[in-house]
Amino acid sequence: MEDVEAVANGLWDRIAGLFTMEIYNGRSLADLLTLETLLALLGNAVGAALILVMGFVIAGIIRRRVARIGAMHASLDDTLFVFLGNIVSYVVLAFTALFVLNTFGVQTTSIVAVIGAAGLAIGLALQGTLSNVAAGVMLIMFRPLKNGDFVQVNDVVGTVKEITLNYTEIADIGNVKVVVPNSEVWGNTIKNYSGYATRRAEWEFGVGYGANLAQAEEVIRATIMSDPRSHAEPAPFIQVNNLNSSSVDFLVRVWCSAADYFQYQADMKRKVKEALDAAGVDIPFPTRTVFMKADDSGADRDQQPLAAQ
Repeated sequence: MEDVEAVANGLWDRIAGLFTMEIYNGRSLADLLTLETLLALLGNAVGAALILVMGFVIAGIIRRRVARIGAMHASLDDTLFVFLGNIVSYVVLAFTALFVLNTFGVQTTSIVAVIGAAGLAIGLALQGTLSNVAAGVMLIMFRPLKNGDFVQVNDVVGTVKEITLNYTEIADIGNVKVVVPNSEVWGNTIKNYSGYATRRAEWEFGVGYGANLAQAEEVIRATIMSDPRSHAEPAPFIQVNNLNSSSVDFLVRVWCSAADYFQYQADMKRKVKEALDAAGVDIPFPTRTVFMKADDSGADRDQQPLAAQ
């Protein structure tokens, strides 16, 4: 009986020790189980929940308001303000989390230090991903390209659909979705065909050596400049540029709107060809004339050309 009583007393001492041990904010379990303490914890929990809900609501409102600034003004980039809205909302949520922890009496200074150390370790482990994020920030801030631009990045040519913090989505000429990491976009040459409002189209048209060059130039000029997509300013350039083996080549440079460039350039090739044909201006193709020498017997052979190709 004495042994059983001793074991029971030892067990009770351990249970009593648990109740008297400090476990939260300098208070023991016995202190926490009082009605006053439970009501205080309940009040803290309700306050923390209200702070959390308000934080999410405020973050959402600020994010939408900042993003709406870009949509309200045509001169501002929507992508940039969407990005800024997300950054501001994350900052608001971070402060909300700190306020929630402070509500329960948690010292946030040590938590911030732990988060900083963890962030450094994660940053070293995710260098490639973070380089894409850094490049995404540079793309969004400096805007060498934006949604809707027709660009060439490395070997990818197409229309920019979306720029995120990690990648840039491009729809190529065949409308195939191409995802390019931001580090490859920012670290390479970008050709933005939509960067300027106007572009200069360029062609070479060849006419025969027997053609009237003044007439050919006038036909080319009238045909191209009659198209409403051709810009009179800057002035078009139409000059003989090369004396080729079988043709006299005109170099033609005319400005147009960037949005019209590709179709305009293709249309003018056909229209100028048809106009030169209608005006009777010869458009040559490569030819070769072959002459035969006399044979070994000394007999004369026909010195006329035998073939033309």
